[in-house]
Amino acid sequence: MVKPLATNERPLPRPAPMSRKKISTTIYITPEQNDRLKLLHERTKVPIAVYIREGIDMVLKHYEHVLPGQMSLEAAGHKNS
Repeated sequence: MVKPLATNERPLPRPAPMSRKKISTTIYITPEQNDRLKLLHERTKVPIAVYIREGIDMVLKHYEHVLPGQMSLEAAGHKNS
């Protein structure tokens, strides 16, 4: 686990295990995003790619209702409420 920067900060969670096979892609980010990601990496030693994958996972979870596939039990419960 990554150590927090200060005593009042929570420890960062470990990234979920990733499958070995990954696909290379190119993304464009703003200079400010780049600077902040580099700073985050320097302070946590977590690779920037991990943060980018985590961000993609967050977006996919947020928009999972528009993706094809089986509806989760949780989503089905909210729809019937």
